Amino acid sequence: MNFIDPHIHMISRTTDDYQRMAYSQCAAVSEPAFWAGFDRGTAAGFHDYFRQLTDYEPKRAALFHIRHYCWLCINAKEAENVSLSREVIAMIPEFLKKPNVLGIGEIGLNKNTRNEATIFQEHLDLAVKTNELILIHTPHLEDKYKGTRMIVDMLKNDRRVNPARVCVDHVEEHTVRLALDNGFWCGMTLYPTTKCTPARAADIIEMVGTDRIMANSAGDWGVSDPLAIPQLIQELKRRGHPESTIKKIVYDNPLAFWRQANNWVEWPTETAAAGKSLAGSKS
Repeated sequence: MNFIDPHIHMISRTTDDYQRMAYSQCAAVSEPAFWAGFDRGTAAGFHDYFRQLTDYEPKRAALFHIRHYCWLCINAKEAENVSLSREVIAMIPEFLKKPNVLGIGEIGLNKNTRNEATIFQEHLDLAVKTNELILIHTPHLEDKYKGTRMIVDMLKNDRRVNPARVCVDHVEEHTVRLALDNGFWCGMTLYPTTKCTPARAADIIEMVGTDRIMANSAGDWGVSDPLAIPQLIQELKRRGHPESTIKKIVYDNPLAFWRQANNWVEWPTETAAAGKSLAGSKS
């Protein structure tokens, strides 16, 4: 079955991973701006990173007929440095017209600190002023519910924010309704230790249904699997869910969310139907 991975950090993956994803029928990915495995010290480092996300990585993905999209921000793990964060936010508009940019993200909270909240709100201000989609990072483990509640409250307190243009990622059983009940999209991350297993994600789907929900691997520097979505597909098949239900979660929903992006160019009908990417097209 064709699938989309709407949250995966491909700069941390080998080219072999693209090949395996292509063999598993991955049609497209989106890569949120993230931590580099260490704290970057200058805005120039982020400028080069944004060039990599918008210029180089789409070409590497296209070698395997996978469309590559991205999101731009300074991640919450580095938001404690407020002055650096503001330098990075100031240069994001330079990249927003790049054809593979979907919006601002993944912004959010890591340790639920005052500085993180300040930088989250400044990213949010940029996103609403430029009418960009927003991708949200929610904290890990014991900080997740508190952080998700803080994020939802900040989003709701800004009347300019349209919930239908926001995806709250890394939801789990105790946070998924915070996203859905407030009109946001949500993402379940299939990550082996700090987030959901495929079985837990299947449980969540059976609990809340298939509207405004998607799945991703968040493959990054840590122990993670870029083929986690095919594992979820197999788990849902094993439980007897129809192909139409599975396709909605792993393909139709992320595509529907992405179609709201300012730079969106619709895939040719025959390409979308086949779940393939045209390497030479605008991506």
